[in-house]
Amino acid sequence: MNPSLLIMLAAWAFVAAWTAGVVLSQRRVHPKALFYLFFVELWERFSYYGMRALLILYLTKAFGFADDKAYGIYGAYGALVYATPVLGGLIADKFLGLRNSIKLGAVLMALGHFAMALPQRPVLFLALGFLIVGNGFFKPNISSLVGKLYPDGDARRDSAFTLFYMGVNTGAFLTPLTCGAIGELYGWHWGFSLAGIGMVTGLAIFLAGGRANAYEDKGLPPDPALLTKKIARPFRIDHLFYAVVFLCVPVMAFLVKHNETAKWFLGALGTGMLLYLLGFALRQEKQQREKLFVILALFVFTVLFWTFFELAGSSINLFTDRNVNRTLAGFTLPTSMFQGVNPLFIILLAPLFAAVWKKLADIARPLSAPAQFGLGLLQLGAGFLVLVAGARLAGPAGLAPLWSLVLAYLLHTTGELCLSPIGLSLVTKLSPKSIAAFVMGIWFLSSSFAHTIGAEISKLTSQPAEASAAAVIAPAHGLQLYAGVFWNVGLIAIGAGVVLFLLVPVLKRWMHGVK
Repeated sequence: MNPSLLIMLAAWAFVAAWTAGVVLSQRRVHPKALFYLFFVELWERFSYYGMRALLILYLTKAFGFADDKAYGIYGAYGALVYATPVLGGLIADKFLGLRNSIKLGAVLMALGHFAMALPQRPVLFLALGFLIVGNGFFKPNISSLVGKLYPDGDARRDSAFTLFYMGVNTGAFLTPLTCGAIGELYGWHWGFSLAGIGMVTGLAIFLAGGRANAYEDKGLPPDPALLTKKIARPFRIDHLFYAVVFLCVPVMAFLVKHNETAKWFLGALGTGMLLYLLGFALRQEKQQREKLFVILALFVFTVLFWTFFELAGSSINLFTDRNVNRTLAGFTLPTSMFQGVNPLFIILLAPLFAAVWKKLADIARPLSAPAQFGLGLLQLGAGFLVLVAGARLAGPAGLAPLWSLVLAYLLHTTGELCLSPIGLSLVTKLSPKSIAAFVMGIWFLSSSFAHTIGAEISKLTSQPAEASAAAVIAPAHGLQLYAGVFWNVGLIAIGAGVVLFLLVPVLKRWMHGVK
């Protein structure tokens, strides 16, 4: 049997045992709804990261796109995926409700993954459009539903989000080893089809949770009667709404294909949403206003974090393919499998971090969220400097040692655990309940900006268009391009972490006792 398949089977066995242990140990601590949502998110992330692990390789190898063109498509797709949750969250708050929005998003994403299995360029962009619109309805609302499981001041909330984040990364760990490896070894369409099956599985689990009444009355539409109101027999308001949603798919496909246009669209959307939130904050009383100011301030640093972190799917992915020695025990591992290193570390470390945050809360000495964000940025920067060190140890063949890539991913992971799950939890604590899902969508907008900026950073590592598809450029020359960019990225991330630590006292005061 191919060694990649052996690794895949071992990973599934490990995840089954590890997840069972974590769930059984926490089942008396958290409501059962958390575990339904844990597995829904696991399978949704399995589908999303299955596609993500393959996308940049698919664009450059199957379609022959030059590096800069592939980076542009990848960046526009990632940016739009994280921009649409702003609207998806707002629509859920005011109209559909969280649960209906999650189901709609799951259906759209499943269609997108299965469409990716068809190797035609027009279908490629349409498939990405389905994934973008679907994610907009799914992503913010499942996180908001987790937040609604716990009353204000519940000490279990941070622990719950860290465990939920483990579900995210369990799916993200399995998928490069499954969809990625099978896609590279046996055909791209098999990898994308597996991603679609994962999304359908997640939808089935979510529906099962509803039938078991696990969510109780949480996440229902604010005005259910409005959705069924007739506008013209036999059409209801919700029918018209779903039709409009499907019409948005080709619009998103157009923006991905013409990604320079997408930048202007995202800039206008992002600026408008942030100004709306700022205006809303200014109309609130002092305490709520300052809490929203904390979200906006940390949003800036979160954009910077994800800008650098998300290079993993673009420039770091191609760096791994071209300039890392991937030979282990005489076998060269597929590039996409290394997209599983970061989530593997999260699976292993998330329970430890959850226990640490809870222990600090129990002894009334919690590390503030802004300080945790600062730690995350410092570790992210250190990871990029490790990649530079590995590049400098490369031999004449221009191949960096494998340990440097793994160590960099470890540092990125510990940084992520200091920032991402804590950020999700913080947004649910600081946001007014009336716009909680909308603010969660704003928070995910940070990743939208990050993908847009990250695409431009990745282009700094682009190989000449005539060389990239055929990989005829000397690896040693390409190594110099990557090392120079990674060095600057590492220094900027560390500098931002230091600045954030200086702002901690002010931000803590504005949080008004929220831990």
